[in-house]
Amino acid sequence: MGSIMQANPLPTLYISHGSPMTALDGGPAGRYWRDLGPAYTAAFGKPKAILVISAHSLTREPVLLAAERHEAIYDFGGFPDALYQLRYDAPGAPALAQRVAGLLAAAGLPAHVVNEGGLDHGIWTPLRSMVPEADIPVLPLAWPPNWSPAQLFGLGQALAPLAGEGVLIIGSGAMTHNLRLWSGGRGPIDAPEHPESAAFRNWFLDRTVEHDWPALFDYRTRAPHAAHMHPTDEHLLPFYVAAGAAGTQDAPAARVHASVTWGHLAMDVYAFGTGGQALADASLATTAG
Repeated sequence: MGSIMQANPLPTLYISHGSPMTALDGGPAGRYWRDLGPAYTAAFGKPKAILVISAHSLTREPVLLAAERHEAIYDFGGFPDALYQLRYDAPGAPALAQRVAGLLAAAGLPAHVVNEGGLDHGIWTPLRSMVPEADIPVLPLAWPPNWSPAQLFGLGQALAPLAGEGVLIIGSGAMTHNLRLWSGGRGPIDAPEHPESAAFRNWFLDRTVEHDWPALFDYRTRAPHAAHMHPTDEHLLPFYVAAGAAGTQDAPAARVHASVTWGHLAMDVYAFGTGGQALADASLATTAG
C-alpha cells in the first residue's frame, strides 16, 4: 500500500464491542454502529483499509495478520446457534501489513507479519454493522497485553501516519468489562447501571476530554473502581492505542456514544483527532444513552 498523504487525517476510534450477542440484538450500541459506518464515510470518505487492535487478539509482541482474505472467528461459546451462522468475509491487507511493520520498526518496536487470517468477534461484530458490504480491507494487529497504557499509546503514535493515508484505525474492547458480575445470571439487558460503572465511565470521560494523560496512564490506581470494572484490563487497553494513533496527547477527543448493557458492560465509543467532534455533533449521536 502506498503512503500518499491526505489533507485531513482520519479520526481514530475506540469501540466497545460488548457481548457477541450485539451482532444479533444490537440494542443502542448496535444501532449506533449501523449509523456510524455511513456517517464516517460521509464525513471523511471511504477508508482505504481498516486496522483493528482487538482485545481478543493477544500476542507476546505485535503481530500483523496479513492474509489475503479473512473470515469470522467464533471465539466464544454458549450462545444461540444463530450467532454461529453469521459470516463476515472481508479482504485482507497484506501490503498495508508491510507498511505497518515498517512504521513499528522505525519506532523501535518489534513487529511480525504472518500470512494468516481471521477476525475475532471484537473485530467482525462491529464491522458487520459498520461495513456490512465487507468491501474494505481489514488488517488485524495482535498486541501484547502486558504493555503499559503509556507503551500502548506509543504503539498508537507509531501508527499515526496511517490516519493521513486513508486508513481507519480502531481499538476494540470495552469501557467496562467484569464478566464476574454475571455470576448470578445475566438479568435484563437494560438493567439500571451499577454505580461503580457510572463512576468509572464518568472519570474516564472527564480525564479524556481534559487530556489528563498522566492520570489516564495510571488509571489502575487513580480511577474509581478500576479493578472492579476491569479485573484484567485487556479490554480497556486498545483505548490507548486508538488515542495514540491520533498523534499527540493534546489531540481532540470526544465520546461519541454512551450506553450500558446488563447494568455494567459499557458500550462507549470514543473518537480521536480533529475530525472526531464531527461524529459527536452528528445526528447519529442522539442514539447515545
